[in-house]
Amino acid sequence: MRIGMLNGGGDCPGLNAVIRAVVRKGEGRYGHNIVGYRSGWRGVLEGDSVDLTVDSTRGLLHRGGTILGTSRTNPYRSGDGGTQVREALHRDHIEALIAVGGEDTLGVAARLHAEGLKIVGVPKTIDNDLSATDYTFGFHTAVQIATDAIDRLHTTAESHDRVMICEVMGRHAGWIALYSGMAGGADVILVPEEPFDIEEVCRQIVQRHRRGARFSIVVVAEGSVPAEGTMELVSGETDEFGHVRLGGISNNIQGEIERRTGYDTRVTILGHVLRGGTPTAYDRIIATRCGLAAIDAVHEGDFGKMVALQGTRIVRVPIADAVGTLKTIEPAFLDEAAVFFG
Repeated sequence: MRIGMLNGGGDCPGLNAVIRAVVRKGEGRYGHNIVGYRSGWRGVLEGDSVDLTVDSTRGLLHRGGTILGTSRTNPYRSGDGGTQVREALHRDHIEALIAVGGEDTLGVAARLHAEGLKIVGVPKTIDNDLSATDYTFGFHTAVQIATDAIDRLHTTAESHDRVMICEVMGRHAGWIALYSGMAGGADVILVPEEPFDIEEVCRQIVQRHRRGARFSIVVVAEGSVPAEGTMELVSGETDEFGHVRLGGISNNIQGEIERRTGYDTRVTILGHVLRGGTPTAYDRIIATRCGLAAIDAVHEGDFGKMVALQGTRIVRVPIADAVGTLKTIEPAFLDEAAVFFG
């Protein structure tokens, strides 16, 4: 069987491990031919592909990023996008496709499957906000990077009696902020699931300092928003899926904290640092297992499914189950973290 493979959306640690696993078992165990499309759906539309073999994918396990490249191209941005994808795959003699991505990439995959294409999905989002899977590879690496950064901010914050704000990724869900904030001992954690009251944030910081603390650490997800328009936000440009380019909410928060408390406040925006570099051992294992499970599903003809981590098992679920509703933080989990605020 001639099988296509692509990854779309943002890169994250573990993508190369998925590619390696698909090829190793697809070619080595099943005898399939694996074709990689560069730059996600754009590569399919433009016919930009490369043959992937066991030899050409050696040494990928520990490498961050993706050898195939990626993009946020949306084939359905034009009315005939679905037809173009089907024609492109037919032209390249692709019999089935493995799509690795988040809500946008897998949303396209679900739609194409509904139109008759043979597709298997692999969940990939650094934000960990896909439903039907407990964790997505790359998430734990991002949390570890953020936690290391917060640990370092503690020492410089204490040395200068400062409030330090650390902004991390998280458009609709604050999993990275919550996990790294709890692991790093943050005094305030702001997430998209719960609009924040800047006055309450300042009250917690002032209360902490009055008790004798020399510093405070605030961790904020990039998608966090103030309650009831209490702070002015700047709207950015959008991508092909209509998402606003985020980043910079912490700068607004910095000004408000300084104005309301008088405390010296500094900002660190980790941004794409969270995406880069070597995946942790945990993410390498999840990514490898997902790649193996994806090629198994293709070989068995179980299309329209996404491989997912549930407990310690890799299972198959309908792709639509993963993209229908985003997985966000439950209030009870936020309450646990709030015990340590202020």
